[in-house]
Amino acid sequence: MRAIILAAGRGERMRPLTDTCPKPLLSVQGKPLIVWHIEALAAAGVRDIVINIAWLAEQFPAVLGDGSRWGLRLQYSDESREPVGALETAGGIRKALPLLTAGGERSFWVASADVFVPGFRFEAEAAERFAADDALDGRLWMVANSPHHPGGDFAISPEGLALSERHGAPADLPRLTWACLGLFKARLFQDLPLGQAVRLRHSLEDAIGRRALAASEYRGPWTDVGTPERLAQLNAAAAG
Repeated sequence: MRAIILAAGRGERMRPLTDTCPKPLLSVQGKPLIVWHIEALAAAGVRDIVINIAWLAEQFPAVLGDGSRWGLRLQYSDESREPVGALETAGGIRKALPLLTAGGERSFWVASADVFVPGFRFEAEAAERFAADDALDGRLWMVANSPHHPGGDFAISPEGLALSERHGAPADLPRLTWACLGLFKARLFQDLPLGQAVRLRHSLEDAIGRRALAASEYRGPWTDVGTPERLAQLNAAAAG
């Protein structure tokens, strides 16, 4: 199965660090943040990874190369010349679909380059089960809410489906935060307009309404590396 790492964002909250370096290439505990995902995907047997890029796009191939050092192939979906700029999450996946399905695949991993989750395993067995389940368009991994996102994103039903307020999630079910890690079917994105900035939330809500979005909780360490302070805390923890 292939994977896409979403890395096209400007990283406004990380300025001034991101004025000269894309956030996914900032060093976290001794290596670029995005490399943690690449290494984990390689360990799981993934051999084709697409990285969508926009801000300071030329730095990604210069730093990461073609992926051969990890025993896989890296391809870049470049949004830097799009008339609307970076295409947001769903728009970026839509543009990259030809690369993600070039071998006939209809499912793929999605990971945001913004998150540090060193213990997550992109398990081949989970990917195979998902690909074989025609009822599902997506599977999300959820984490406990952080102080900067106390309300969370979605609840998880007793049947293991993602639920939202828009589609009648019971008030007594706790909300968790999407870890920005998931499995998706290409069909969830194939009808989106090409070359337009579209956020992923709309597609997720659509799948929730059709009971086609599964979810489970991940309890390992997870950090949204969204500010210089959080980056400094991660690096200080490693140094200490």
